[in-house]
Amino acid sequence: MKFILGRKVNMTQVFDQDGTVHPVTVVKAGPITITQVKEKTTKDGYAAVQVGFDSKRSALINKAQRGHTKDLGDFRFLKEFRTDATFKKGDKIDVSIFKEGDDITVSATSKGKGFQGVVKRHKFKGGPRTHGQKHSEREPGTISGAGRAGGRVAPGMRMAGRMGGDRVTVKNLKVIQINPAENLLLISGAIPGKPGDLIEVVSQ
Repeated sequence: MKFILGRKVNMTQVFDQDGTVHPVTVVKAGPITITQVKEKTTKDGYAAVQVGFDSKRSALINKAQRGHTKDLGDFRFLKEFRTDATFKKGDKIDVSIFKEGDDITVSATSKGKGFQGVVKRHKFKGGPRTHGQKHSEREPGTISGAGRAGGRVAPGMRMAGRMGGDRVTVKNLKVIQINPAENLLLISGAIPGKPGDLIEVVSQ
């Protein structure tokens, strides 16, 4: 299992040797540091590694985390990956663990879009535009009593509300190019989040 953390940079396009154009997302990934190794045989009860990424001023990190990573640095992000691979505390991982053509899965937090109505949030078609309608083109319409006994809104009812800001995972993407000198991964297509957001990249 291969994994790395990075930050989204932007989107662009690249050409392969055949002249085919590929839309790609540029991710500045790693290097990440192994901050903890968990094993099935210990009290943890499962195999995983914790990694640290990006630096942060020591004064802004709580005392428990400073003690946890005191020999390795002050990290802005700590993430855990389930893996049976052999790592040691202090090992570093960079983009060179990937190769062009790798199938990868990318996870990130989607862009927040604020409070949105049902037409944008749930793709409702709205009301008719004629026959006496005046201000209800984008209204949700009846919610039909909602709960089974009525008198309340049932959980999961599609209504207006906060949109975006969710954890989104996109599978079956590919690594198009790698630039180890600048720690860049060029990933096929679009991925969640805005420029600067934390990106998790995993390959089996």
